[in-house]
Amino acid sequence: MIQASAMPVIRLISASTIQAPSQADSDQKIHLTPWDLVALPIKMNQKGLLFHHKPSSSQFQHLRHSLSSTLAFFPLLAGRLIATEGENNTTYCHILCNNKGSLFVHAIAENTSVDDILQPKYVPSIVNSFFPLNGVRNCEGTSQPLLAVQVTELVDGVFIGFTINHVVADGESLWQFINLWSEISCGCHKLTKDPSLERFFLDTVEPPFPIPAPSPFTKEENQNSQNSTPETPVRVFHYTKEKIAQLKAKANAEAKTENISSLQALLTHFWISVIRCSFVDAQEEVFIFLPIGVRRRIVPPLPENYFGNALQIGVVRMKAGELLQSGIGKGAMEMNKMVASHCDEKVRSQYVFMAKKPVLLQLGGAVGAKALATGSSPRFNVYGNDFGWGKPLAVRAGSNIGEGMVALFGGKEKGSVDVQVCLPYEILEAMESDSEFIDAL
Repeated sequence: MIQASAMPVIRLISASTIQAPSQADSDQKIHLTPWDLVALPIKMNQKGLLFHHKPSSSQFQHLRHSLSSTLAFFPLLAGRLIATEGENNTTYCHILCNNKGSLFVHAIAENTSVDDILQPKYVPSIVNSFFPLNGVRNCEGTSQPLLAVQVTELVDGVFIGFTINHVVADGESLWQFINLWSEISCGCHKLTKDPSLERFFLDTVEPPFPIPAPSPFTKEENQNSQNSTPETPVRVFHYTKEKIAQLKAKANAEAKTENISSLQALLTHFWISVIRCSFVDAQEEVFIFLPIGVRRRIVPPLPENYFGNALQIGVVRMKAGELLQSGIGKGAMEMNKMVASHCDEKVRSQYVFMAKKPVLLQLGGAVGAKALATGSSPRFNVYGNDFGWGKPLAVRAGSNIGEGMVALFGGKEKGSVDVQVCLPYEILEAMESDSEFIDAL
């Protein structure tokens, strides 16, 4: 059994609202795309950075000031969602840039050190308390901030937890915001790239798009979402550049191709390991869901600095026995074909379909060991974020990562990948004892 953490709960020092310095365009209304609306029922996105430095009081004040300066480039993050009722039990939603502000929390974990976070085999549960707005769903952005930041002092370091409304921004946009904030905090006068805030709409379908009943904004739906679930263990597995290259070579050799990417090979290896250690019946169908970034798949492509959601969900399904017996090449090739199928034509047709008949992601869903759901990406700039006291030691996802969910991050060493996964204790322990899985670490 997993031992209960002996670490104390954190102590709140202060909570304040941070607004953009100017209220110009305070009535700006931003319509949402079908890619945005799909995230309404799920929890807000949470990612955090661990630093081996303890900021001074003046550095905390500078961080607040630089956040305000950064919000001038991202006015929607200081706004709120607006939901309005339509005909036939439909609801409409948009962002209002009213500068109500983002939440900034200062807390302290007096007896927790950096090693207390990094050394345990399982991610300690106290890490969840380093994030603000735990359990808040995206649809609650009508009354809750669309961005919240918590800076938690440790004995010998600091953890910055970011909670962002997934209706407003996907993972690539979240890291775009964090990257720009760190640049401003360090005093950069020429920013790498300003965000492009204009949403992408097709000429054939015009916003606003109706959200069908039952609306995620109703009191009943919000109450239904509050049912707590038992805490599931979380682990982080580290893959070196060399081991990933070996997996890629093996997958391509087995599939007799050169098209399988490093990430596809790694994910397939991890998927096979989970299924093997879950003792799933050979005839049972298993799934892996992947977010497909479409910024560069649309023709012409969206701006590189497009701020919003530009994702479609892809799925690979196979019989458990086939996945296990066919080796990494077969599963990785199926994944490769699925990703490649998201061409401009398919992306546009799915966009139109979602605009006319929105399908919202459901809480809980079918995600678990038999149906893994991946998120984040090793391509995001995680370790380049320096707020003025050095680069981070580690990155962690928050409590929005539930059972069966996998978060992928680029590791500290170039080309390496960290996989954060939430699965039942029995499966994670079985994976640690599985020679095929361990040999690839």
